Amino acid sequence: MTAFIDIVLSGLFHAAVLFLLAGGLQLVFGVQKIVNLACGAFYALGAYFGITLVTNAMKYGMPGYSLIIVLIVAGLLIGLVGPFIERLLRLVYAREEGFQLLLTFAIMLLLEDLMRMIWGATPMTLGNLSMTYGQINFASTSIPTYKILVIGASIILALGLGWMLQKTDFGRIVRATAENRRMSEAMGVNVVWINVVIFTMGTMLGTIGGALVVPTAAASLEMISEVMVEAFAVVVIGGLGSMRGALVGALIVGIMRAFAVSIYAEIDLLLIYLIVIGILIFKPAGLFGKAVES
Repeated sequence: MTAFIDIVLSGLFHAAVLFLLAGGLQLVFGVQKIVNLACGAFYALGAYFGITLVTNAMKYGMPGYSLIIVLIVAGLLIGLVGPFIERLLRLVYAREEGFQLLLTFAIMLLLEDLMRMIWGATPMTLGNLSMTYGQINFASTSIPTYKILVIGASIILALGLGWMLQKTDFGRIVRATAENRRMSEAMGVNVVWINVVIFTMGTMLGTIGGALVVPTAAASLEMISEVMVEAFAVVVIGGLGSMRGALVGALIVGIMRAFAVSIYAEIDLLLIYLIVIGILIFKPAGLFGKAVES
């Protein structure tokens, strides 16, 4: 029973972080119709900057309980690279998807080299700083409180994002722009500004996800490709452009990988690939995506 709870908790924690990254992907695609291959670089950028900000904050007497707050702030701050990246993407909004993919891939490589220049190629960690919050005893097992807090923070962010998109005037404008860009422009909507805000929000979701994971995992350049594969697996499973799909896909990938690692670690990604292949064969639009009519 103890092992089962540990596996499920690890899966939910991974799913919570993965949802933030995949949610950013879905948000950007839903409005701007761009598949962002640089998402893994944003995640890694959040991880590295999170370590840097926490390390410096500790020098000035940061109390341990504020760790998660500092990490979220780090994700928000470094996510402000979003407007600058979006400015580059304007060059390919009207181009074919191939050009968009190539540009976002080039941005990923650029950010990877910048991170290597700034932080080096050696993985960085925060040690066991996550244990600052202690543990919760439940069903004869000890559950790290930090993981519970991250899961809760992810849920709050998801609910806040959903409320904003569904219940606010800004959200209605965003949804109208996603449905019909030209009609929105004709009605006086500043679509350029909408694109900047949405891309920045998508970037921040990714950088926050990366920042929140570093108390439990090392920040490294290798995480860029690994998390990008997982994020796109989530998108394929859930359906491109669906936030609900991102949530369900993240849960499937996170929990499946946690169980795979506990049984035979070498097959963790293989299982995810098999699920993705099955979805592409039997339900190409994903679980919640809209099928494209020919």
